[in-house]
Amino acid sequence: MNILILGGGGREHALAWAVLQNPKCDRLIVAPGNAGIAGIAETATLDIADGGAVTEFAGENAVDLVVIGPEAPLAAGVADACRAAGIAVFGPDRAAAMVETSKSFTKELCDAAHAPTARYARFEAAGPAKDHVRARGAPIVVKADGLAAGKGVVVAESAAEACAAIDDIFAGQFGAAGAAVVIEEMMTGEEASFFVLVDGEELLPIGTAQDHKRLGEGDTGPNTGGMGAYSPAPIMDAAVTERALERIVRPCMAELARRGTPYSGVLYVGLMIEDGEPRLVEFNARFGDPECQCLMIRLGAQALDLMQACAEGRLADARVNWADDHAMCVVMAAEGYPGAYRKGAEIRGLERLVASSGQVVFHAGTAFENGALVAAGGRVLGITARGDDLKQARERAYAMVDAVDWPGGVCRRDIGWRALR
Repeated sequence: MNILILGGGGREHALAWAVLQNPKCDRLIVAPGNAGIAGIAETATLDIADGGAVTEFAGENAVDLVVIGPEAPLAAGVADACRAAGIAVFGPDRAAAMVETSKSFTKELCDAAHAPTARYARFEAAGPAKDHVRARGAPIVVKADGLAAGKGVVVAESAAEACAAIDDIFAGQFGAAGAAVVIEEMMTGEEASFFVLVDGEELLPIGTAQDHKRLGEGDTGPNTGGMGAYSPAPIMDAAVTERALERIVRPCMAELARRGTPYSGVLYVGLMIEDGEPRLVEFNARFGDPECQCLMIRLGAQALDLMQACAEGRLADARVNWADDHAMCVVMAAEGYPGAYRKGAEIRGLERLVASSGQVVFHAGTAFENGALVAAGGRVLGITARGDDLKQARERAYAMVDAVDWPGGVCRRDIGWRALR
């Protein structure tokens, strides 16, 4: 098979690494890729949000399967273009991807499907939104309604903080994503990520994880795109998993199909769990990052078989074969992230961390400059390891972190603390 992966971050490096474990992969192209991906696959310069450009490239290169990594191409309808051109694609059409691209859409979907989630209200102007906050009180959650690249969410501890967040959103802090705000009650409990493949009709759970969104240890400081993750999530036992499937995932996917916009691809189900009862925090229409890194090192070669079965509508016959293992990903970021950070610092020592089925350094924001590997983003490396248990995976991951020679790199030293305490 010839396979094209769209994207250039840590998630896409993990997908590429897993795909290459499968002998049915003859040729792998990643567009645009990054410095780490370039070491294992072909990379290509391509506007991945342009459906015409993607389908033309896929035709010229005899691509059998397109795997869409990030949310932007999904929002732009690239999956629609691929399907219209007769190209197998892993990722939902634009209409179904609205589960991620519009928070109010997902809330309305939950209402229609009677799926448990936080109470909410949507506003297109700051004044009524602030009145709602003052009436409800704090803590309360303020969200930009559209795509905000993993940002655009403020958990406000006071009404004043919530009102300031409303002003920021309507002032354009998140661009078009801030044309409206969604204000939600503050849910309590423990968060987990649940990943389910959907082919319009069939569902196949493919794993759980927990990530650390806050910059600082003990889950303090500003929200980031994720400073680390581990899989599986201990709180997602069989009973909680079944409740999430039956009360949230199945009803919402059935409602999308009833509307004539069936979902096809991976569904990221963000949950808040309290006393064994899951409620929906959010849907995403793609793998999470850095959760994907943990899932891919655990799934290995079968990841390609599962994605292909999903793209071709064959999930009813697919199975996941899990080893009794655990994985952890520790994100190394540029100092200053998620605020202003310095690019161009050289990273050394990665040659000592040879990729294997038990450890991989996934690149997220790297580049080559004058023959040297340098930091070229905020989140730069995803140091990922497997173990027989989470403690062993953690020890291996942090031993890898310590082998990286990058004075400008920072990371949290407590990834997995909730599960290991």
